[in-house]
Order: sequence, then structure tokens, then C-alpha cells
Amino acid sequence: MALLLFRLLIIVLIIYIFYKAVRFLTDPKRKLDEAYEKGQYYFYDDVKNVRKNFFISYKDALFEGEKYLGTTDDAFEVVSIFVWVHDPMKLQGLTKEDFLFLEKEIQMNYPNAKINWKNPIEQLMKER
Repeated sequence: MALLLFRLLIIVLIIYIFYKAVRFLTDPKRKLDEAYEKGQYYFYDDVKNVRKNFFISYKDALFEGEKYLGTTDDAFEVVSIFVWVHDPMKLQGLTKEDFLFLEKEIQMNYPNAKINWKNPIEQLMKER
């Protein structure tokens, strides 16, 4: 009887470890951290939750966007987004085209939103 319980415990432990490994490998926050370390593009967002900010890793810089809900002609949607960079020193080497690319990517998820950049990006984008 004890041997049977021990085998059952081992099977449950193996299933639990496998479950945790799969959850770890598919975690979007881990993917964001990995993309940030490698300087790659990654968009991390919970589109269904307006209260949660989104994060974008792009060319060694980490951007954060704050969403604001408002009304459109026929629904409540995200109508305003403020985006800033965590470390302004990481902006070195980024061009206006890079920020236009980021705006386009944000607009794909939030087509009715007006995107506002915080300083120092705001000054660069005003020169359109």
C-alpha cells in the first residue's frame, strides 16, 4: 500500500514539474525580459485589461504605455495612450522612423487611440 502511494506521489510530482516548466516557458513576461536582454522587439500587453500598462522592448530600450478608456462613436475603447521610456539613455541611436514603427505597432492593437509620447521623445515627434 505504501509503495502504491509512493508511486502515485512520484507521478503527481512529475506532472506538476512538467506543468510548471510549460508555464515558465510560455510566460509572456519572461519573453519580454529575454527580448529586452537581446535587444529585440517584443510587445507585451493584456488587451482585455485596460488597467494594465503594456511594455515594448525595442533595440535595447524598454517602453511602457499607459492606456486610458474613453468613448468612441459606438463603444468604450482605449482612446488615449501615453508612452515613455524607462531609461532615456537607451534612446541613443533611435530615429524618428523607429518611433513611427512603434506607433504603427500600437495602432494595430488600439486603432482608435491617440498616442502621446513623454519627453524627450515628445520633442522629436513634434517635428513632423
